[in-house]
Amino acid sequence: MAPPKNKGDEKILSYLDVVMRRSDLDILRGPHYLNDRIIEFYFAHLASLCPSPRALLLPPSISFWLANCHDPQSLRQFADPLRLPDRDLVLFPVNSNVDVTVAGGGSHWSLLVYCRETGEFVHHDSCRGANRCHGERLFHAVSGFVDDGGEPPRFVEGFTPQQTNGYDCGLFVMAIAKVVYDWYVARGGCADGEDGWFAALKEEVDADAVDKLRDEVLRLILSLMEPK
Repeated sequence: MAPPKNKGDEKILSYLDVVMRRSDLDILRGPHYLNDRIIEFYFAHLASLCPSPRALLLPPSISFWLANCHDPQSLRQFADPLRLPDRDLVLFPVNSNVDVTVAGGGSHWSLLVYCRETGEFVHHDSCRGANRCHGERLFHAVSGFVDDGGEPPRFVEGFTPQQTNGYDCGLFVMAIAKVVYDWYVARGGCADGEDGWFAALKEEVDADAVDKLRDEVLRLILSLMEPK
């Protein structure tokens, strides 16, 4: 007799290249730490609303492998198809997991944003820089692949609204990613004075906005599940 199927593993939605499971709905309904799939889904959704060939929102799994691939040849083979030298903006989710044998590991998310016009990798961490070492590891792994012959890019810690609990870090990543991507698309580029997208973050992202985003993403997935 075959073992009973886990209801949480049931496929509920195929959206672009992302397959959502019933357990993802449970994560969004409760105050839970987000998994890779939900962030990947939201990034794919953002990119689909206003596609930009010179901007890239990477799935968490790709960022993770870039940060933790220790073989230079394999790293290049992995990075080259991303065409990073052709991108003006790249958003990298950063996870605290360092064990490539553990799927879905880690306990904290942050966001690393590459902006070509400023020559910076800006790290946004909603928990007082807890992921800085992981952001720097990813920066060192990919910075050589974005180089266009000018000054080497820099790693900087950027202004980031702070979470007020231990589980909303993934939602902060998604909220910040939306602000950065919308800001980039609206301006057609990255450079906008010294503050860049920081002013928009101060106005649009806080604990209340992140709490609303959890419900918005849940409603979005449910609406996409409805028969057309």
